[in-house]
Amino acid sequence: MTKRRRHIGGIVRVALVWAFGGALVGAVIEILADTLPGGLPMSSLVDIWPPVLAILGFIAGALVALAFGVSERSMLKTLRSVVRFRKFELSPVARRLGRCASVEDLRDVARRRLPRGVFGYIDGAAEDERTQARNCNAFHRIEFRPRVLRDVTNVDPGATVLGRRQPLPLILAPTGFSRIADSEGELAVARAAARAGITYSLSTLGTRSIEEVAAVSSGPRWFQVYVWKDRGLVAELVERARESGYEALLLTVDVAVLGRRERDVRYGFTLPPRLGLDTLVDGIRKPGWTWDFLTSEPIIFSSAVRRDAAGGTGGVDAMGLAQYVNEQFDPKLAWDDVDWLRSIWDGPIVIKGIQTVEDAVLAADAGVEGIVISNHGGRQLDDAPPTLELLQPVAEAVGDRLDVLIDGGVRRGSDIAKAVALGAKACLAGRAYFYALGAGGERGVDLVLKWFDEGFRRTMALLGARTVDEITPESVRWRDR
Repeated sequence: MTKRRRHIGGIVRVALVWAFGGALVGAVIEILADTLPGGLPMSSLVDIWPPVLAILGFIAGALVALAFGVSERSMLKTLRSVVRFRKFELSPVARRLGRCASVEDLRDVARRRLPRGVFGYIDGAAEDERTQARNCNAFHRIEFRPRVLRDVTNVDPGATVLGRRQPLPLILAPTGFSRIADSEGELAVARAAARAGITYSLSTLGTRSIEEVAAVSSGPRWFQVYVWKDRGLVAELVERARESGYEALLLTVDVAVLGRRERDVRYGFTLPPRLGLDTLVDGIRKPGWTWDFLTSEPIIFSSAVRRDAAGGTGGVDAMGLAQYVNEQFDPKLAWDDVDWLRSIWDGPIVIKGIQTVEDAVLAADAGVEGIVISNHGGRQLDDAPPTLELLQPVAEAVGDRLDVLIDGGVRRGSDIAKAVALGAKACLAGRAYFYALGAGGERGVDLVLKWFDEGFRRTMALLGARTVDEITPESVRWRDR
């Protein structure tokens, strides 16, 4: 190698060292943007700092090496002995997700990326939000009782729910208005769920139609339904679900009237939205989300209208949804409506919104195939009971007559194991993947489902459980009982 080539190579190596330093400074800026009260100006653009400062560092390092000669070769060798340089990732989405290790991290990224009102809609709950907090805290109050010296070379996390074998005891819960987090909305979530083999539940208030979701997903699907005042419309939705291959109806019964979500009121995230100067400024500060929102097709709620004469489906926009919801939610909903739903649907029915043992028994008497112990993620009645605290008494009362499921506060694979130990056939998770959708779109959902699978398998192995059936009430205990 000629002296000139060695000199050029030395300059490049010095420039790379300086680029590494620039990237570290950019990482510090990101950390400060996340942790300082109020963040830093332009904190929604923090993903650009590491690559920009790395490029500037490369240029500065090359200039220094040219001006003063190449003398940092020993420093480069020292660095190589203790660190590995990771491959630079061009995709900002991949960089964001690469820094995440938990659902809470995804929540933080979504908080930075989304306007306050949008994030508040996803993250918020009713009134003082005590029930939402207690849903999560209940899982923190459960501790494991691991068994050791058991051969856990082969761990099988599979579970059977409504007669179908699932890769793990997890169902994706229905979430309305999903396109507010990402323009692909329900389509992104359904595709990710299908790849993982996990059942996806489409909300009646979804922003993609029953048919659109079925077209992109070959995986198992449930349809969440409200019993509107317009029973003819409900019957039509049920028929569309049947034609599109949905396997079960998820009847939500805890929304006789809408709960008061005060965070939505504060940020103007009502229907129709109330925009002010602060709302517009907030949108400007989140350019990635704003561009995605403005350049995608209008958000339509396709389950809010009947099919037209040509067999197509339209929908209503967010402006019309407020009036529609106020008109259609039926406070007269009663157990007779379960019988009516059974008369128009011959598949499994799961009642979502059970919050007492007494109602669980009535659901079993009504002949449904499953129930979800749910308080709507704390979004309806504040100070409703934490769902995990209800699980064991409900499972003991009716677990031999139907499948008992649970939602609310599920954030890790270990949370699924705790619920299974207390008698759940599976958990439903909604916010966890909604955060992921807001943080990284479809790739974010793929990532959180991967975490759930890996976390549940790891927990099983550490508990000494080779199958789901070996996770029993003896596997856990309450800390304060």
